[in-house]
Amino acid sequence: MAEPSRTTPSVAVSSRRTVLACVGTACAAVLAGCSTYNSNNGGVAGSQPAQPATSPAAPAGSGSGAAAAPAALASTSDVPVGGGKILTDKKIVLTQPKSGEFHGFSAVCTHAGCTVGSVSGGTINCPCHGSKFNITSGAVVNGPAASPLPPVNIKVQGTSIVQAQ
Repeated sequence: MAEPSRTTPSVAVSSRRTVLACVGTACAAVLAGCSTYNSNNGGVAGSQPAQPATSPAAPAGSGSGAAAAPAALASTSDVPVGGGKILTDKKIVLTQPKSGEFHGFSAVCTHAGCTVGSVSGGTINCPCHGSKFNITSGAVVNGPAASPLPPVNIKVQGTSIVQAQ
């Protein structure tokens, strides 16, 4: 009795290589989008990828064409002297070490990524493992965190604290 004939797949080797090359390229592109994250920046708004330098044209008849003022993060009166205010939704902590001196930092602890819980006694305090950070510089005052809180660029406009560009 004769054996049935066997057929081989008709896909050419070069076609398989092309498919694999395309899949590899797509994976590389996806991973490249993740490469800007740094575990110490906590995803703070100041660490986002740069936006294009050009802005959309102002609507006809809009006048000066000046950009809209940035939204206020808080009022200066919301941040006590010697303390601070945690903006949990924005992951920013604002401090006022001395009257009229304001600083912004990431509210994400550099130890394990917890959101800081309070500002008192001259420190920004993390409730997870007890790390404490200086309200003027963000430097570690008490571990286990080894890295300072990254700064967030802010400025005071009148009685509002806004994120600087």
